[in-house]
Amino acid sequence: MADPLIITLGCRLNAYESEVIRKNVIDVGLDDAIVVNTCAVTAEAVRQATQTIRKLRREHPASRIIVTGCAAQIEPERFAALEEVDHVVGNAEKMQPETFAGLSTSGSERVQVDDIMSVHETAGHLIDGFGSRTRAYVQVQNGCDHRCTFCIIPFGRGPSRSVPAGEVVAQIRHLVERGCREVVLTGVDITSYGADLPSTSTLGALVRQILKLVPELERLRLSSIDQVEANTHLLRAIAEEERLMPHLHLSMQSGDDMILKRMKRRHSRADAVRFCEDVRRMRPDTVFGADLIAGFPTETEAMFENSLSVIDDCGLTYLHVFPFSPRTGTPAARMPQVVRNVVKERAARLRAKGAMALSHFLDDQAGAEVELLIEQDGVGRTRQFAEMRLPTAVAAGALVRARVNGHDGQRLSGEVVA
Repeated sequence: MADPLIITLGCRLNAYESEVIRKNVIDVGLDDAIVVNTCAVTAEAVRQATQTIRKLRREHPASRIIVTGCAAQIEPERFAALEEVDHVVGNAEKMQPETFAGLSTSGSERVQVDDIMSVHETAGHLIDGFGSRTRAYVQVQNGCDHRCTFCIIPFGRGPSRSVPAGEVVAQIRHLVERGCREVVLTGVDITSYGADLPSTSTLGALVRQILKLVPELERLRLSSIDQVEANTHLLRAIAEEERLMPHLHLSMQSGDDMILKRMKRRHSRADAVRFCEDVRRMRPDTVFGADLIAGFPTETEAMFENSLSVIDDCGLTYLHVFPFSPRTGTPAARMPQVVRNVVKERAARLRAKGAMALSHFLDDQAGAEVELLIEQDGVGRTRQFAEMRLPTAVAAGALVRARVNGHDGQRLSGEVVA
């Protein structure tokens, strides 16, 4: 069977789950299937999913289109109403081999979406890797028990549930044996890891266990973390484990205390600044990224300025900026909205500030010697997640030393050190 067409929209967790879907599709021989793994984080993400589906139908008129992911879980009726769609599959169902076995037979149900809130376990899945990529995502957790007022994702992912540590270790060992050199631990709320398990495991303890039991793993990264949940175990792992990369992406969302309160976040601006200071004191080479929302309901210009200034106060390097998008069913959708053109303008200002912060960080790398993991033909990532291009091709998967000699504002340039 040819490699199936799996379209992944959205987060790193979706990227991992798409590889599980790929394996399940191949195993049952769904030769004619296209799977679209959707995202629902914003209304724009749902609109893009619909556009993608229509484009795929035009390009592949004879294929079966299966739609799954968070948007399909939350709004199955929307996608079932599209004439381009053959099947709608929920987030729990998409991870089950029997779902695709059923779809390979005639007479299977068109819509298979059950109550995600009734799901209380998340199993590990053995996948062989991510094509030619040398970085792999491994799911350690799914779902979320928090109810931020802007977020629809808990209704797409269900309650928080953790993959047992033994299954995580087995998956990572499996990937490393197949040549993977870097693993990213991913989930919806990975800093809540272990709270639902019978043991007293935490994310920090899981990191220690992985690095101890898979000594051949050269790099381990964390995806987005909620800094308010970072306990002593995790902070010690960040400080002491050299193979845990010095790059943390924070679920920050705003730099203003009143907006954070209205978002129902569990941290203050001072908490975020203090966390970054504490981590830098323990591990000075750490760089931080963050999610920030522009134009949250009731946000004034002064409140927005607090988000702009938190970039400097926390020393953020990589920003994911989201213009606020009201999601039906969330409390924030019923709050007084900021005018749309103001939302867009504030998002643009945050992105410009983020681009400046990244450029300054890249400036500081001039002349440095860095460890580079090549992802494709001479382009790789440093330990701090900066992308770097070399003047000559180097095979994907190589781990090389390189010296920085410049940058273009987004990507470092340099040459291999002999």
